[in-house]
Amino acid sequence: MANGKDYYAVLGVSPTATQDEVKKQYRRLAKQHHPDANKGEAKAAERFKEISEAYGVIGDPEKRKQYDDMRRLGAFGSGFPGGFSGGGARPGAGRPGASAGPGAGGAQFDFSNIDIGGLGGFGDLFSSIFGSQRGNARRGPEQGQTVELTVSVLFRAAALGDKVDVELEVNEECATCSGSGAAPGATLKTCPECNGRGTISFGQGGFAVNRPCPMCLGRGQIPSEPCPTCGGSGEVRTKRTVRITVPPGTDSGTRLRIKGQGGKGAHGGPPGDLIITFNVEPDRFFKRDGLDVIAPVPVNIAQATLGSKVTVRTLDGTRIQVKIPPGLQPGKRIRIPGKGIAKGDRRGDLLVAPSITVPQALTDEQRKVMEEFAEKAGLKY
Repeated sequence: MANGKDYYAVLGVSPTATQDEVKKQYRRLAKQHHPDANKGEAKAAERFKEISEAYGVIGDPEKRKQYDDMRRLGAFGSGFPGGFSGGGARPGAGRPGASAGPGAGGAQFDFSNIDIGGLGGFGDLFSSIFGSQRGNARRGPEQGQTVELTVSVLFRAAALGDKVDVELEVNEECATCSGSGAAPGATLKTCPECNGRGTISFGQGGFAVNRPCPMCLGRGQIPSEPCPTCGGSGEVRTKRTVRITVPPGTDSGTRLRIKGQGGKGAHGGPPGDLIITFNVEPDRFFKRDGLDVIAPVPVNIAQATLGSKVTVRTLDGTRIQVKIPPGLQPGKRIRIPGKGIAKGDRRGDLLVAPSITVPQALTDEQRKVMEEFAEKAGLKY
């Protein structure tokens, strides 16, 4: 595992634990090993750092998924996808700050160019899991966070198109410290964990992989006083409301990418995107069949037998008169062209679906009339 450790084992939870279980266990361990509660105990401080690093990954659902994918692919073990496997690890290769060299069977290996099928390269995954911060002198413009949301919309709003407000949470560069993690006026010193490089190496089986240093978060420097706004992380969680357009004809599962509506970019970088997946709520009246809209209409036995006219509400709320032909049979639908869902240059129809209702109780007079009708029609009852 990362740095030779399994993050699940560090927190003492199962890989199948829920996010709530992970959070509860982290809080319990953090309270137990917090440096403020263990003054002068180096082991407690080291344990707290391990716990915080582990929770920073598996406490985040998106990073946890990526971490699990990498565990499954063997990225943290002695074997690697594509048949790579190393010889004996050089002493110390798994320790923070250590790096495997080409000698003694070890090799510094760059995973950034290996594509692992839909997940991108290993370099992208490590960056997204462990953070992408670098020292300010080495950091250029960075694109903001891409946010994915599932948005529920009403049936009519999805069919006809509409505008809805959605609230999203994004990690953005802290405005107080401009992403440095330092309080205003604080001094910076070289990180003792990575010696200012901003990265550390870990490896097994003769290979080593670089990742951002967990102590300085990849900056290479540690402030004398952390930023009071972001707690030294350089990022803050921000809530924002965005008005989005629901395209006409939207169905459940439809995805929409909105450029520049994700998190703000750092150091002058472009903002990220917002990706919406729509979930269309069922309507109590209408049903959908492709671009056609089905409208159920109750008719009584007399209307079905003799024919009639009924009023039907269309998708846009207008009411139209629909003729019920005499002798209507169960399951028969009446098609009204052009009154369905419009999508591009196509438009569906309105399908009126009459359902014949039979009275549950008859008066003596009604029963007599029905009996006379059955006799004259030669019907047995």
